[in-house]
Amino acid sequence: MSTDDEAAPVVDLDALQTTRPDGAPLDTVDSNDAEASEAEAAGTEAGHEDSGSEVDTESEVDGEGPDLAESGDSGENGEPEDGEDPELVAVASSLPDLTESWMLEAALEALLLVVDSPASEESLADALDQPVPRVTEALRLMATRFTERDSGIDLRRVGEGWRFFTRDTFAPFVEKLLLDGQRSKLTRAALETLAVIAYRQPVTRARVAAVRGVNVDGVIRTLLARGLIEETGTDAETGGTLYVTTELFLERLGLSSLNDLPPIAPLLPEVDSIDDI
Repeated sequence: MSTDDEAAPVVDLDALQTTRPDGAPLDTVDSNDAEASEAEAAGTEAGHEDSGSEVDTESEVDGEGPDLAESGDSGENGEPEDGEDPELVAVASSLPDLTESWMLEAALEALLLVVDSPASEESLADALDQPVPRVTEALRLMATRFTERDSGIDLRRVGEGWRFFTRDTFAPFVEKLLLDGQRSKLTRAALETLAVIAYRQPVTRARVAAVRGVNVDGVIRTLLARGLIEETGTDAETGGTLYVTTELFLERLGLSSLNDLPPIAPLLPEVDSIDDI
């Protein structure tokens, strides 16, 4: 058979250039692909922009972080704005409320029981954090009530302060309680203090301390407890309590009067300067 008889396949070059195997025109498919590519590119760019925005937002938040932390430090969880000591605040919050008059008077009684010397209205008011006029009025009312009910305790204003005293009516019982079983010898400090009071009476505690050169508060309390000295008014110049010896003092020394006292020099060498104090 001649090869000429076999028909050679006809190739349509135009069809190859304009169609694809699925029969779709090349120009149409290319157009769709181009649109898809453009859309994909646009989406990618948008994604980059969104990522950039997120990064910027995170950066802004990160930048604001320290400011937020700093503001938190000065807030309620930080130190008090007024700089108050938390311990002092806690103590102040635990103190009793003294709004009621009876509570104020009870607090004053507690303070007056522990003072060694008359306490001024100012010091008491400061301890209770109350106005001075209110404390002064409360003290006066307390003193009146103690007197009206014949209490064994007498509240008096001595010099520039207030202090509890045993009422004179019951003083013998107090002396008996304190003196029974307390016959031990006095110390040299007590003897010297007693000598100053005996020879210079009436005399204030401050003058006795000046002569001896030491604090005599404890010794004065001992002599009062022994009944060897007693209080007798206040000094006109200083307002201090004046002390004198008692009859018991003369009895213990076997004297009939103060005129029988021996010379003071052996007991108090610095007696030469006592009149200058």
